[in-house]
Amino acid sequence: MKEKSNLWLAVALMAVFALTRLPNMLPLNFSAAYAVAFCAGVYLPRRMAWWLPLGVMLVTDIMLNVFYYHVPAVGAYMLANYASYTAIVWLGQKFSAKSSWLKLVGGGLLGAVLFYLITNTLSWCQDPGYAKTLAGWIQALTTGLPGYPPTWTFFGNSMLSGGLFTGLFAAAMRLSEKMGAEEEVVAENEPDEQPEDAQTEESGA
Repeated sequence: MKEKSNLWLAVALMAVFALTRLPNMLPLNFSAAYAVAFCAGVYLPRRMAWWLPLGVMLVTDIMLNVFYYHVPAVGAYMLANYASYTAIVWLGQKFSAKSSWLKLVGGGLLGAVLFYLITNTLSWCQDPGYAKTLAGWIQALTTGLPGYPPTWTFFGNSMLSGGLFTGLFAAAMRLSEKMGAEEEVVAENEPDEQPEDAQTEESGA
């Protein structure tokens, strides 16, 4: 019963996450995606940890591309994102749901770092504007290409959102577990009520 409750809560959090992807709902590069991928790895059953968060992300990405950005449904840029999300789910599976709250928040922060490193490294590999040297890779991780905001400015939002949403999701799961445990204790301590027929027989004896 307890596991089912946690599973439904995780699914509800996925629904909330889908809503956060609406345009202009959150600041630029301030996303719950890193935390969702990490917490899915921590809390969801092994197979569901892969298909549920990645499926929600894929459906929302396609809808945004088609109906909001008016670009092809699936683009090459998505490959970097999904490579990152896959790595973050894998990272989450290395943590236990019983880990301390601070440890889980640290894992969420590490997931945001992974996302930043993977996406910017793939951008460095694919974009001809970057020299394919160590200096070019460092440029991709820091200043980015001329005419665009420095890539390091996005790193702060990635870290902040990764830690914040992981903390919120982990706290929600802990609260759900605590409430479930309390309900079990109350149920165990409730006296068994005897049927009325049995009480009548006892009084007649």
